[in-house]
Amino acid sequence: MITAYVRLEVRRTLRDTAFVVFGIGMPVLMYLMFTNLGSSGTEWRTASMVAMAAYGALGAALSTGTGVAEDKGVGWLRQLRVTPMTPRQVVAGRALTGSVIVLPAIAAVLAAGAVVNDVRMEAWQWGVLILVLWLGAFPFTLLGLGNGYRLTAQTTGLVNVGCSLALSVAGGLWFPVELFPQWLRSLSGLTPTRRFAEIGQSVATGSAPGPVAVAVVAVWALVFGSYAVLSYRRSARTA
Repeated sequence: MITAYVRLEVRRTLRDTAFVVFGIGMPVLMYLMFTNLGSSGTEWRTASMVAMAAYGALGAALSTGTGVAEDKGVGWLRQLRVTPMTPRQVVAGRALTGSVIVLPAIAAVLAAGAVVNDVRMEAWQWGVLILVLWLGAFPFTLLGLGNGYRLTAQTTGLVNVGCSLALSVAGGLWFPVELFPQWLRSLSGLTPTRRFAEIGQSVATGSAPGPVAVAVVAVWALVFGSYAVLSYRRSARTA
């Protein structure tokens, strides 16, 4: 049943015009604008490609929570609780849905980098980069789920937008962290988005990800995972 549930939710999400425009199209547009307004070197186009793919994955992952909040509002979660699916399967199904819908956002930005900006990497680098960005987006899916189970649909949308903006700017996904003041640069190093993009950029340059970057993303995954579980339990008590 969980496979059918994931298939249903993925189809629902990909048919949403707002998701296609803002979740997939917007990161591509921003990437092309940032790298083609004036002159930019190959290094910046590659680094920005990874950062914008991470931004697209972040937004797509968080949108999973908006869908959860909407389902909660119309009673869909209550209907799922009377099916043979266990609560763990319901949460896992939503998490898997989030993991699937980040792929189009990642692929669209990488395709723009390769086709429009002539970014060139070895075949294995493209494959590993997609895998790293896909896996690295999972903590943000958990954050979105936590927001969706805890908040109303309208509030979840606003909070997710706020999370996306704050994490994107502080994490250096829009602008190089070298332009930040020292205090913001120090704060940026603690954000999951900065380290998420850093891991992807290491792959793009053919180097191994730093252990600090991996550790920071892992810690935030635990934090967001705990938040999602607590939010779901609270939702189950109040529904």
